[in-house]
Amino acid sequence: MLIRPSDRIHIQEVGMRDGLQSAGQFVETEDKVRLLNRLSKTGLSKIEVTSFVSPKAVPLLADAETVLSAIDRESGVVYTAL
Repeated sequence: MLIRPSDRIHIQEVGMRDGLQSAGQFVETEDKVRLLNRLSKTGLSKIEVTSFVSPKAVPLLADAETVLSAIDRESGVVYTAL
């Protein structure tokens, strides 16, 4: 299949949510924010930041609200959460 110039490809980064929820150990909130701020500068148009799930179910994302409120928002990037 050939991609025409008029076709668009949308890439959504999900590693911050999908990857970190199964990381095996808690990643410090400051490290998550730092990584998200760097990802935001790479040209991605959409980043799935975290998931608002019960900390009992997914303790590795217990800091979801703090992370989402602490990141630097880049123009043109859509930040999402589950």
